[in-house]
Amino acid sequence: MESLNYFKQQVEASIATKQSLLEHPEVLETMTRAGELCLEAYQNGNQVLLAGNGGSAADAQHIAAEFVSRFEFDRPGLPAQALTTDTSILTAVGNDYGFEKLFARQIQANGKKGDIFIGISTSGKSPNILRAIEMAKQQGLTTIGLAGAGGEMRQMCDICISVPSSHTARIQECHILIGHALCGFVEKGYFQP
Repeated sequence: MESLNYFKQQVEASIATKQSLLEHPEVLETMTRAGELCLEAYQNGNQVLLAGNGGSAADAQHIAAEFVSRFEFDRPGLPAQALTTDTSILTAVGNDYGFEKLFARQIQANGKKGDIFIGISTSGKSPNILRAIEMAKQQGLTTIGLAGAGGEMRQMCDICISVPSSHTARIQECHILIGHALCGFVEKGYFQP
């Protein structure tokens, strides 16, 4: 019975954190603005670049896949890249320039004015994400952060969607919800205006 209670508590904690998104209107307003910026970028022929570390790297890949493949319905792919997937680039940049420049170097090489960079960090202070945001701004990309309740990202990004929590797992669960919402908003707006 104790095992059952543990799993029940995990589900309840996840629901409570997601519920808190509804109780913070500024989070929903920020999500809406981020969705509008992504849609506008696609309408202007631009792309979305994403990056994160660990579980957030997996989220970056997951969200990029939803844009490129499909989300709710069949349609042409939208250009998106997770900057976390090419092992040759990751090891070359990490070895030659350091881990902190891992994503900034890729943005410098592949990002162009009007693109979107989505940086994902549950702490809001991952050094390689912060460097990527700096580079994205220099290159003229719009920067969107997915973070938790703290960290420098909140001040650095054009828009930062901050989950009101300091619990890593709960923040990550909300980040994928937010990523799905962004994909769905863009998909409907672009293909079913």
